[in-house]
Amino acid sequence: MTDVLRHGRASLAFGFFAQGVAFALLVTRIPAMQDRYGISDALLPVFLAAVPILAGVGSVGTEQLVKRIRPSRLLRWSQPVVLLALLGVGVGDRLVVLVVALAAFGLAVGALDASMNMLGVSLQRAYGRSIMLGFHAVYSLGGIVGASLAWVGAHWELALWVSYLPVVVVLLPAVLVGSRWYVDGEPAPVADGQGEAGGGSVVFRLLLPLCLVMTFAYIGDSTVSNWSAKYLKDVLGSSEQLSTVPYNVYMVTTLAGRAIGDLGVRRFGAVAVVRVGALVAAAGFAVVAVASGAWVGMLGFTLLGLGLCVLVPQTFAAAGRLFPGASDAAVARLNIFNYVGFLIGSPLVGALGDAWSYRGAMLVPMVLVLVTLVYARSFEARSDRYGGEHERPHTADVGRGSNGL
Repeated sequence: MTDVLRHGRASLAFGFFAQGVAFALLVTRIPAMQDRYGISDALLPVFLAAVPILAGVGSVGTEQLVKRIRPSRLLRWSQPVVLLALLGVGVGDRLVVLVVALAAFGLAVGALDASMNMLGVSLQRAYGRSIMLGFHAVYSLGGIVGASLAWVGAHWELALWVSYLPVVVVLLPAVLVGSRWYVDGEPAPVADGQGEAGGGSVVFRLLLPLCLVMTFAYIGDSTVSNWSAKYLKDVLGSSEQLSTVPYNVYMVTTLAGRAIGDLGVRRFGAVAVVRVGALVAAAGFAVVAVASGAWVGMLGFTLLGLGLCVLVPQTFAAAGRLFPGASDAAVARLNIFNYVGFLIGSPLVGALGDAWSYRGAMLVPMVLVLVTLVYARSFEARSDRYGGEHERPHTADVGRGSNGL
């Protein structure tokens, strides 16, 4: 394996980590943001929805931009924008500043998420073996670090800018330096007879099963992030302190599952790993729905972390295999459904909980995750691509590092 690939993998992993920190710092300090800018409870959902909507717009734009600009260059400049926008949220004192900062954050994070996963897919193709779960594991680690820093800020009642400034001061130069070693991949050669999916364009009806899996996975994820604390406290009767534990447990088990997930893909194949992940996640929702107490509920959220963690990285990887000649476009289009699931999940569970019951509401994401089993064959590796029963030798089918642009 060449040093170019090793450096590219390490620098991209750090980019995933930095994004995990930044995103966690934003979403976990929403109450402080609401207090600082005087946002009413009625208006808050508008601000929360605006970020994923704009991120979807950013992802759509990325699909067009990468036709002219290498993904590494797009990632190099979108990541600093995300960090500076985060700082803008912390230092602003007027609502218009918050609007501008969140708009910049949303658009940039869409470009960032898409370009990061583009580079991850192309590096995985170059390595000839599964490494995507490792990148997302580092993202989860960043999320844990960011959430921990947010807890410190909330515990000591620090102003937002005091929480955000040190992080931006450390991460901003680090990601700019690290971006010098990003590695762009070249489209995989398309062999005769590969048909529509092997061509140089994305056929949406072939990508649709993966889009649905991405949506279902993020509905499950947003259910945990938005409703686990309320569910444990209001439905299972836990204390307020204990109700904060399930999401932390979920994040830790997500990190653990992703850290070892690539080994599972290499040994058993992507289809088997996705099927097991879907079944474990569905079992987690079922345990949460029937739990008799808080500790049983936490067992369910633990299972959810172990099950859901494999779905998103493998969905990006499957898109790259399905469209080897147009993997960047496929990843950008698929990334939109990340935000679709995030937008649907929380309101869906809340509406069902109010109209029916929160126990019953947990069965809906359970069923949606089980639908993933129907589409599991979409994750199957082709015999002429990496990830089959016997992985091909390492190759270096990569373009120039970003410092050569």
